[in-house]
Amino acid sequence: MKICFPFRYFFSKDKQLSIKIKNLIGCYPHNISIYIQALRHKSVAVEKHNGIRVSNERLEYLGDAVLDLVVADFMFHKYPYKDEGFLTLMRSKIVSRASLNKLAQKIGLDKYIELDKDSSNVYRSANGDAFEAFLGALYIDLGYKKTKKIIINRILKCHIDIEELENKEFNFKSKLLEWSQKSHKNIEYKCVGTSGNGYLKHYLVNVIIDDKIVGSGKGHTIKEAEQIAAENAWASFE
Repeated sequence: MKICFPFRYFFSKDKQLSIKIKNLIGCYPHNISIYIQALRHKSVAVEKHNGIRVSNERLEYLGDAVLDLVVADFMFHKYPYKDEGFLTLMRSKIVSRASLNKLAQKIGLDKYIELDKDSSNVYRSANGDAFEAFLGALYIDLGYKKTKKIIINRILKCHIDIEELENKEFNFKSKLLEWSQKSHKNIEYKCVGTSGNGYLKHYLVNVIIDDKIVGSGKGHTIKEAEQIAAENAWASFE
C-alpha cells in the first residue's frame, strides 16, 4: 500500500507548510527547515550565534539568480526570433518586484511569511522577497533541474499570461514623470548599490520624490532597475 503522506510529517508542527509546499511543487520537501528560513523576514530574524541574525535575505539573493536564469532560458526558447532588447524587457516584466509580490499572493505563499505585523506597511516587497527566497530554498533542496521544471511548469505557465505581458505598458518612468509634473513634485532616480558580478551583477535604484523613497528596483542595468523601481512606486500609489 502506497503512503501518500510521509510518516515523519504527521507529528510535525510544520505539517501544514509541508502540505502547502507539496501542493505547490508536486512533492514533499526533503528539508523543511530551509523553507521555514525562506519565509522568515528580516524583521523577525532569529539570532543564532555571535550576534548573527538569520532571515531569508541570503536565500533571496540565491533565488533571484536562479529565477533570472530560468526566465532568461525560458524566454530565449519561447521567442527564437526576438532580439535581446525584447527578451530583456519581457524578463524585467516577469521578475519585477510588483510582479513577484502578486505571484506570492497567487500561490498563497504570503500566508506563511513570518513578518513583524507592525512593519508590514514598511516592507512592501516582503512577498516578492519571500518568493525569491522560496526559490532559493527549492534550489538547495531539489537541485537546479527540478527547480527549473517547477518554475516553468507550475509557476510561469500556470500563473503568468506571457501574451498579456507582451502588451502590458512598461514605461512607468514616463508615467511617473507625467504625474510628478502635474503634481509639481521633484522626482529623482538614485543608484544606491550593486550586487553580484558578471552576468549576475545587479544594480539597486531608489525612486525619490520630494526627498522620500517611494520605490526601489533591482536590474541587470541601471536603466532596467529604474523601470522596475518606477513600476514599484506606481504600484504603491495605486
